[in-house]
Amino acid sequence: MDPVPALDEPLKKVLGPATAKVMAEHLGLHTVGDLLHHYPRRYEERGRLTHLADLPMDEHVTVVAQVADARLHTFASSRAPRGKGQRLEVTITDGSGRLTLVFFGAGVHKPHKELLPGTRAMFAGKVSVFNRRLQLAHPAYELLRGDAEETVDTWAGALIPIYPATAKLESWKIGKALQTVLPSAQEAADPLPESLREGRGLVTLPEALLKIHRPHTKADIEEARARLKWDEAFVLQVALARRRHADAQLPAVPRRPKPDGILAAFDDRLPFTLTEGQRKVSEEIFADLATDHPMHRLLQGEVGSGKTMVALRAMLAVVDAGGQAAMLAPTEVLAQQHHRSITEMMGELAQGGMLGGADDATKVVLLTGSMGAAARRQALLDLATGEAGVVIGTHALIEDNVRFHDLGLVVVDEQHRFGVEQRDALRGKGKQPPHLLVMTATPIPRTVAMTVFGDLETSVLDQLPAGRSPIASHVVPAADKPHFLARAWERVREEVEKGHQAYVVCPRIGDEEDGAKAKKKSPEDEAEKRPPLAVLDTAEQLARGPLAGLRVEVLHGRMQPDDKDAVMRRFAAGEVDVLVATTVIEVGVNVPNATVMVIMDADRFGVSQLHQLRGRVGRGSAPGLCLLVTEMPEASPARQRLDAVASTLDGFELSRIDLEQRREGDVLGQAQSGTRSSLRMLAVIDDEEVIAEAREEATRIVAADPDLERLPALRTALDALLDEEREQYLEKG
Repeated sequence: MDPVPALDEPLKKVLGPATAKVMAEHLGLHTVGDLLHHYPRRYEERGRLTHLADLPMDEHVTVVAQVADARLHTFASSRAPRGKGQRLEVTITDGSGRLTLVFFGAGVHKPHKELLPGTRAMFAGKVSVFNRRLQLAHPAYELLRGDAEETVDTWAGALIPIYPATAKLESWKIGKALQTVLPSAQEAADPLPESLREGRGLVTLPEALLKIHRPHTKADIEEARARLKWDEAFVLQVALARRRHADAQLPAVPRRPKPDGILAAFDDRLPFTLTEGQRKVSEEIFADLATDHPMHRLLQGEVGSGKTMVALRAMLAVVDAGGQAAMLAPTEVLAQQHHRSITEMMGELAQGGMLGGADDATKVVLLTGSMGAAARRQALLDLATGEAGVVIGTHALIEDNVRFHDLGLVVVDEQHRFGVEQRDALRGKGKQPPHLLVMTATPIPRTVAMTVFGDLETSVLDQLPAGRSPIASHVVPAADKPHFLARAWERVREEVEKGHQAYVVCPRIGDEEDGAKAKKKSPEDEAEKRPPLAVLDTAEQLARGPLAGLRVEVLHGRMQPDDKDAVMRRFAAGEVDVLVATTVIEVGVNVPNATVMVIMDADRFGVSQLHQLRGRVGRGSAPGLCLLVTEMPEASPARQRLDAVASTLDGFELSRIDLEQRREGDVLGQAQSGTRSSLRMLAVIDDEEVIAEAREEATRIVAADPDLERLPALRTALDALLDEEREQYLEKG
């Protein structure tokens, strides 16, 4: 008998080069172990047929059904002019609905003989519509006959695994390949420590793999899933726990504010009182800053909850203690905006070394890639000498020639725009590792925070500062009700007449060169969707049409930085009535006088992005209005998503909706191949309990054995998670 292939045996040795090539190219499966971890999407019972009534359009599906009837038609065509063309129409049923299968030409002979009424089979193909009826054209099929030794009862009750498949490789072919490699499941090294596995009543890994691919009962499937979920949650949490543990070993300079320093002076001049939430989070941050190992904290807060204020107070505490603080922003527009608002908030405290500067003052410096040479030289000098206590910048802060006198705190704004490399590059600029505060206005459900940002402690700001106005949101169905769109432009005019301003957001700029550079779209996409609306076209149409006579300007990412800044300054000063922009205004832009936002083609944006954009209005005392314009039909998923955004201002609720509508892998920033997510079984929203328990266990195990010397199988599983392909996996969040 041949030896059982090991788990890292290449598939081409076991299955042959042709099948292995398709598995590698289309499913990202390369080894026996990869294939064993390609789990069934669902199971069909032979005795109970699938729901044909619920088939999704334009997707590859596998159905188990029974042939109701089969008819062979002849017809004339250019290829068969004498009426010799043949078309076989087979109707299949599952009790919930009927579906037509169509075969043409020479392809009719085999199915005509095999697909007789009463026959049961698995059919796989792409669902399309012909004459208003769903059909599969030339589906692949596999007759369900049952093995000779099976009794009728066991055959009817058997569970058929349906695998994630492709047009090139049907589910049952994957199933057959799995039967070939299944014996090697016995060799799977178990990453869970035995005491943990037994304590939680989980089956062994080899048993779980056998039960997931060849279940005899539904209980088998449940046992296998429970075990495999634990593996995924636990190995990921061990990776994060080790990162936290390593960070905790690093030395850092404790930074405590002086009782009569710049922070106290800043607090004294604040024209408002901090919210309870801001005070609480600030205390958590100050406690971290006072320790002798680096703070690693995630500050998440609703749009407009005052995160910048909390971050600024932390930065001033570090300046008090003789250090420097750097804030890293994802775009120049945002860096300039932060620089402007921080210098305004600090007043004479930001005028260190200048006439009129306060005694405790420091310098607040801006550093971006597009600055002139002289301004840049001066900024670099201020950083190197320590003259500048606070610096705000873009990626330019990370460049090699940037030197700090004593970097004590790094604040990263909008973490999801930065990879860990950038975060670490800036942290590497301190003589000792600086403290780290990461901010995001994209609310993250607790489980995702534990998973994506598992190496950070989390603080949440969920109160809005006093004086913030509520934002009313409405969906404007432009295709069904064009008069609603006309009314939207009237509302914009009304707001401008009251002395307020408006944003109009579009998905695209509109100066793209011919479509060559645009991503190639499938013919289905082209047919279904017109190109997204563009800033330049929309601005021109509005200025000539419904908003004629108003001061309309544009803002987008391909403008020169000075031009962008000039437009933002004019808008902030009230010299522009309507700003037509791309999502460059998504984060951090703060114009309290802007009260209305119209988002064109709102269905082209994600839920969290719409929530972010909406947060740009209602920042003053006048109420905000957000209008989500779409041409999507009422029953479509896109419309349901927009209705959800319009129905709540709770970012955490929306982030759950967002997450439920996306694949887990997208959320966790999987390896960029796009074909494999490390989470095959774990659902971040539904499995909150497993993730929380896995985190506790992982923390305990890493504290006792940081190098996992006593757990070699766990170390192997960890190396596989953090292999070359995915070493950035944990930080792409």
